[in-house]
Amino acid sequence: MKKSIQKAESIHLASTHPSFDTRIFHKECKTLANAGYRVTLLVPHDGDEVVDGVRIRSVPKPKVGRERLSKTLGHLYRAALTEAPEAIYHFHDAELIFHMFLLKVRGRRVIYDAHEDTPKQVMYQHWIPRLLRHPVSLVMRLAEWLGGRWFDGIIAAEPGILKRFPAKRTVLVQNFPLLDELFSTVSMPYAERPLRITYVGGITRKRGVEEMLAAIDRLPATLRAELVLGGSFHPAVLEDEVRQMPGARRTRIRGWLQREQVIEVLAETRVGIVTLHPTPKYLESYPTKLFEYMSAGLPVIASDFPQWRRIVEEAQCGLLVDPMDPEAIAEAMQWILEHPDAAAAMGARGREAVRDRYSWEQEAPKLLAFYEDLGDPRPGD
Repeated sequence: MKKSIQKAESIHLASTHPSFDTRIFHKECKTLANAGYRVTLLVPHDGDEVVDGVRIRSVPKPKVGRERLSKTLGHLYRAALTEAPEAIYHFHDAELIFHMFLLKVRGRRVIYDAHEDTPKQVMYQHWIPRLLRHPVSLVMRLAEWLGGRWFDGIIAAEPGILKRFPAKRTVLVQNFPLLDELFSTVSMPYAERPLRITYVGGITRKRGVEEMLAAIDRLPATLRAELVLGGSFHPAVLEDEVRQMPGARRTRIRGWLQREQVIEVLAETRVGIVTLHPTPKYLESYPTKLFEYMSAGLPVIASDFPQWRRIVEEAQCGLLVDPMDPEAIAEAMQWILEHPDAAAAMGARGREAVRDRYSWEQEAPKLLAFYEDLGDPRPGD
């Protein structure tokens, strides 16, 4: 009698990311589910459900921020223990790494999806006391070093992260946008759009919010330009400070946006801006928002960092600026708004670059091949 081959199972764990995070849910989980894998996402959520072929298993949401470390990590670990022992456990937040070591001790197969350079990121976390940041960074560096040699595999979201882990155990699966997801076929013609510059993402000082507001404040009043901020403020009290800054009267704060809202906002804007500060974390990373603006067909204003310069200049899709210079940012804003034909051409070239080189559709096969190399049976009956 022919024995049927059991489909592989992938259990994803996330503690800080939202349930429908673009990389975790819409890209990786759905890619695996569409390939025939049985996919479960363990995440703080309002209840269990199945969405787009992905089983979402909820754990209680933290009532306050500190409960994420004191309770949520434990909830996720205990939930993982009740899942299939033969599954592949794929975790997405570095703070889960010590619980994942416990899963390895119990014989589970574990993949670490390294979204960020965590040791560097720790040095800029406002909620970690300054005196503790360096020790915590060292602990995380050691934990990731051990994980890179003990876990069954590492998925790196960026080339800079890839270099930190053993080559034989690590694959680069970059967080490029889903092709056509952010491009609205019903958007108004570019030259008819409001004179709007948009930033979408986490809003912090290091991400350039003060310089963006100072820049919009410098534009001629006759230009009637507007800055739109879509995202959450970190720390939350920063929002009150931003509302008092010069330029606030020409800035619209939209708050955190659902994916559908992001598409709508980008379809009604002239330029996407991503002017992050030159910190070690950002200098060596690829900004997801840069590629998403390009995917939406928008010209970009971006920090003049070496890695970013190569992308923008190669695609001829925008202007590069010193992110610490509001005057330079303002000049770039004004030039793009006053040259709609050239700006529209930049946006078209950026979109074409995404189609050719920077889409998730080119990354997904690497994720699937990585799973197959783990030794699981190929999906299918």
